[in-house]
Amino acid sequence: MNFAKIRQSIKPWMLPIAMLGGILFHDFIDKIQFLSPYLIFVMLLITYCRVRPKEFKVTSLSWGLLSVQIGAAIASYLLLAPVNIDLAQGTMICFLCPTATAAPVITGMLGGSVPRLATFSIISNVSVAILAPMLFSIIGSHGTEMSFIDGFLIIASKVGPLIIAPLALAFLLLATAPKVHHAIATRQSLSFYIWAVTLLIVVGRAVSFVLAEPADRIPEMIGLGVLSLAACLIQFAAGRIIGRACGDKIAGAQGLGQKNTVLAIWMALTYLNPISSVAPAAYIAWQNTINSLQLVSKTRQNKPAAENR
Repeated sequence: MNFAKIRQSIKPWMLPIAMLGGILFHDFIDKIQFLSPYLIFVMLLITYCRVRPKEFKVTSLSWGLLSVQIGAAIASYLLLAPVNIDLAQGTMICFLCPTATAAPVITGMLGGSVPRLATFSIISNVSVAILAPMLFSIIGSHGTEMSFIDGFLIIASKVGPLIIAPLALAFLLLATAPKVHHAIATRQSLSFYIWAVTLLIVVGRAVSFVLAEPADRIPEMIGLGVLSLAACLIQFAAGRIIGRACGDKIAGAQGLGQKNTVLAIWMALTYLNPISSVAPAAYIAWQNTINSLQLVSKTRQNKPAAENR
């Protein structure tokens, strides 16, 4: 068996292996977590080099996904707040959280429209940067006195560079160095392996975070984990339904279901009761389990076609 065949046989299991590695070696993740933003930047640059500027268009898919993202966040809070405020906050943040910066990468791997997903990713993140400080100032219980402007600027500074900078660089290379742009565009498979390393780091950080919570909050943490699973399944399903109606079920599912959970954890710790951040921490496991299963299924579908060539 040559190297290419070995790599192809291992590829479907790379994400589960990365998640398992994050769980087992979470104590060592702090030493390499600084790599995450750089890895995400490179992933997005490779992915965006597949896209032409004219392909970025705001469509009904973006507005449909955004309405569910915001509407479900508010509805889940109103529904659960009378029962338990922490559960309400944790569930709300799982819905409100914007699209993951790496979602276009997974969308491309699954055969969805990268331009559509990238367009919604920008809209989703900008909308949360504007709405989140306002919503959190109304429902927050963490006692923060951060102003709307300060909250907006901090959230924007955390998501803006990772979304806009690689996109701008990809378009700059297209205009000024087309050979370099083409060389990057033809290396799409690298994104998958970079994502596996990023996933190892993110899962390791999430495990360390959950283990640091006090033992007497375990029942509440279990409740937050279950509700985050429900939120994850609802959003992948709703995104797929909206996407199918708009002509791209993969972009729809990933746009609504794959979340920027690192930002969500930060927002929960900053604006809400800190225990609510367990929900987005658990969401990391749920969304990446779904992503892994989808990629395994996609690889198996492509394998017969490749063998028949």
